[in-house]
Formats: sequence, C-alpha cells, structure tokens
Amino acid sequence: MKLMGRRRTTPSGRKRANLSARRLQQANSTIDVHAHFVPQGYLRLIETEGEPHGVRLRSGPNGPMILAGQFPIGPITAHYHNLDLRLKTMDAQGITVHALSLMPPMVYWADGTLAVRLARLVNDAIAEATRAHPDRFVGLATLPLQNPEAAVGEVERAVTELGCRGIYLGTNVRGKELSDPSFLPVFERIDALRVPIFLHPLNVIGSQRLTSYYLHNLLGNPFDTAVAAANLIFSGLLDRFPKLEVCLPHAGGALPYLIGRLNHGWKVRQECKALKKPPSSYLRRFTYDTISHAPESLNYLIKLVGVDRVMIGSDYCFDMGYDRPVKVVTGLKLGRNDQEKILGGNAARLLQRANFCSWDPRVKKKGELPSGLEKK
Repeated sequence: MKLMGRRRTTPSGRKRANLSARRLQQANSTIDVHAHFVPQGYLRLIETEGEPHGVRLRSGPNGPMILAGQFPIGPITAHYHNLDLRLKTMDAQGITVHALSLMPPMVYWADGTLAVRLARLVNDAIAEATRAHPDRFVGLATLPLQNPEAAVGEVERAVTELGCRGIYLGTNVRGKELSDPSFLPVFERIDALRVPIFLHPLNVIGSQRLTSYYLHNLLGNPFDTAVAAANLIFSGLLDRFPKLEVCLPHAGGALPYLIGRLNHGWKVRQECKALKKPPSSYLRRFTYDTISHAPESLNYLIKLVGVDRVMIGSDYCFDMGYDRPVKVVTGLKLGRNDQEKILGGNAARLLQRANFCSWDPRVKKKGELPSGLEKK
C-alpha cells in the first residue's frame, strides 16, 4: 500500500477555515462554545433506520422527540436546524459566533455503517452551515467513536477537508470510558491535528436511580462529566498527550467541587498511585464553559482554574441552558479584560489551534519530511 505524505487541507476547506479564523480574531467577538445543532437529515435517518438500533422519533406539537434509552430527548424545535432562526436568537443574545455541535444521543447508538453515515451527514451539514455563514459559525465534528478506525478517518476528513475547528465527544461510548486503549488511535490523530475536544455527557452513570425529577440531567450530566474527566486524569491519557485540549461542559460538572477529594484519594489510595502529580494539577489542562446556573459557582470556578480557562456557553437551545449567556458573564464582578477573555478571547485562541495538515506516522519530529520524501 502506498503511503501518503503530509498533505494540506483542500482549498475549499482551507478557505472556510481562514474565513472563520478571521471572524474569531475580530475584537469584541462573543463566541458560544456550547451550541447544539441537529440537521434534519440526522432526524430523517433516525426515523427511517433507527428503530432496529433502539432509537426512534415520536412526533409532537413543537417538534419530534428522540426516544433513546430511558429518557426522551427534545422536542427538537426548528431552532435546532433553521439557521435564520438561530441567527436571530444569536443577535438578540449578543452572540457573534456559535461553535456548532450535535446533541445526545449522538451517533454511538448506531451499528455498522449507519454510525459512519450519521457522522458524515452531521459533519457535512455543519460544514454547509459554516460555508453559508463563515462569519457566524465554526464546526465541532462528530465521530463514530464506537468504530475507532472509522473515527480516525472522520477526524481527518472533518478537519482537513471540511475545516472543522474542534471534535465533539461523549463522556463515554456505550459505557466504555474515553481512556480505553481502543480509542488511542483517535486521540493520536486529534492531537496531531491540534484540534480541541469538547465533551458532552450522555448515557449517564447511575441512570437507573435518576428516573425521577429530571435528575438524569440535573445530576447525571455533571456527574458523568466528572467521571470522564477523572478517568482522563488517572489513566495517564493527559500525560500521554500533553498538548491535548479538552473542554468540560456545564462549568466542569462536579469535578471542580470534588477535586479536594480526588487529591486526598491520590495521597492515600494505592489505586491512584500511578499518577505522578495530584489531580488538582490537571485542572488547567481542561477548559470550561459557563453553564453553572449560579454566579457563586462560576466565581469559584474562575478562581480555581483561572479566567483564561473559562469560555461562554449557552446550551442552545435546551431549556436547561442560558437565554442570556452574555449577561451571565457581564453580571460577574470581573474587570473588562477578564470579561472579554470569557466572552470570546479564550475561545478564539482555542479554536484557532488547528493544524490543517494531515498527520503522517512517518513524521517523527516537527518540520521533518515523511520517510521516502526527504529532499535529495
């Protein structure tokens, strides 16, 4: 098999990336890193092919509900896929840019080629939205992570061909932790392309006890984020990829508030001794959105991890999100420079990290040509 050398992104992908980069660089841009997008084609595939995989749609007056597992998701209103409605909402909220990402149940429920088709469909739709409005949208790519080989290929395509600026992953894949060795090739490709990861909880831990009072969301989501982050820390995956950027949703979930307990466990429990540094030393390896629903919690997070690690998020357009995400930040007792970092500066820096070159395993050092392609 003929190995390919390092190749640049396609001209169309590079053009979209450059346009979005210029918008990200503009002063006073407000960038929402937690904004869900559901293409109509994704819903149609669920409707026509989802039921054998345990996922189906149920119609409703405000849009369909996605039935996957114990908890229905939705309704999926037109705001999830209608760009004109989204832009009107963004303008009313004072948001310049949405980082578009799918929502649970993502594509992990699908078997075989359906998962790959779903991921490609979603990423193509996101790319189409960024192409139509390069000054308002950037894309976070969805992966068929239950098939690591296919996921590696889709990372490559989404970043180098479609111009996506980040990768959107669930906190677990069918109950398997992200630190599972089977996912290492995916993380290697993401790391090589220097795109950030944005996590989102799904199939949350302890769901059998969270069936009442919407607790699977109110408690399950922040707990599952904390479990995923703790596994990334204790497994050594963050040490293996020291430049990998991972964004935790919902203000880090429960992780910031339990970090002292993790530190103590690291000191006294043999199970945690493989880690060379205390868990708290990894807090700044993550970035965090602002979705805490309590200014006291958000102030604590900023003090704990630093103002340069927090970015605005709305959870558009779930009822558990923010209707006025900018006011959440401007209402804090922060200086103007610090507010601007959270509103857009931090996200702009993170989303411009992408290396739009394909990764080649023969390249061992930065600037080195692949073997067989050295200059004569």
